[in-house]
Amino acid sequence: MDSVDLQVIRTARDWVAVGYRVVLATVIRTWGSAPRPIGALSAIRGDGMVVGSVSGGCVEDDMIDRVKSGKLAGSLPTTTQYGVSAEEAQRFGLPCGGTLELVLEPLSTGSGLDELLARIERHELVLRSLDMKTGRATTTSAKWQDQLAFDGATLTTVYGPRWRLLIIGAGQLSTYLAQMAQALDYQITICDPREEYTETFDVPGVTLKRGMPDDVVTEMNLDGHSAVVTLTHDPKLDDMALLEALKSPAFYIGAIGSRKNNDARRKRLAEFDLSQEEIARLHGPVGLKIGSKTPPEIAVAILAEMTAIRNGVDVTTFVEPLKATTQGCVIG
Repeated sequence: MDSVDLQVIRTARDWVAVGYRVVLATVIRTWGSAPRPIGALSAIRGDGMVVGSVSGGCVEDDMIDRVKSGKLAGSLPTTTQYGVSAEEAQRFGLPCGGTLELVLEPLSTGSGLDELLARIERHELVLRSLDMKTGRATTTSAKWQDQLAFDGATLTTVYGPRWRLLIIGAGQLSTYLAQMAQALDYQITICDPREEYTETFDVPGVTLKRGMPDDVVTEMNLDGHSAVVTLTHDPKLDDMALLEALKSPAFYIGAIGSRKNNDARRKRLAEFDLSQEEIARLHGPVGLKIGSKTPPEIAVAILAEMTAIRNGVDVTTFVEPLKATTQGCVIG
């Protein structure tokens, strides 16, 4: 889940623990140009304090006034809409007539936020079900394909890391990439069979695997919410991972190295049972061209490209142009 929304849950839990009345708002539907995505959270305290955002600030003032006056979400969960008419959209500052629907949940010590946070902090993917009639919430393990759902009687939300990132190599760059990626909703796995690297690698919340890269890729059963980045500079390790990853539905597959080295890599990959379409999925040199030199800068470049691809943004003008590879030869 978004690190901003995670902070909302933590703050709401702390407010409830010291006795404040708190209402948790969750975006469940949007129409038009709504400024925040489905699942976005905001918590409003009884005295008007607010954390998070469901509209980029457009409707929060109205929600704060209604929570303070007791007109919004008194004792049981309820729903509300903003921007239903063009007049309301203009009043609340919603762009282009955008509309959003929210579930408003009055929180208590029985809302299960302690358990929810404990599971999220263990990097579990969690399904939370809220009974609209009773206000009772329960948590169970979620699956990667689970999504937010609302049928009028039950609100089902998914918390925890929704995206997976497999990093091949446990070096310095991997440390920065793993740390930054955690803030972007990724569950991180590091794979490196080299003892001299794994013995000193220490990033909290990261799964470390010492198996061979191709085995780890296969074991993880990559899906469309998965990314793979190879960072060892050792073809024996990086290529092993790529041979399996490029056949998978992973949304992003990248490899460290210069343009020359990646051209040579594509020639090697073409000698195996990979199609030209599969090889063309490789992002190498990995990351956007932002002039990055240091490990933290390179990590930013990689995550910037991953974020753009994840959001459907065309990055062709910001990356090294690819060359076609046919039967072991580079063309271009």
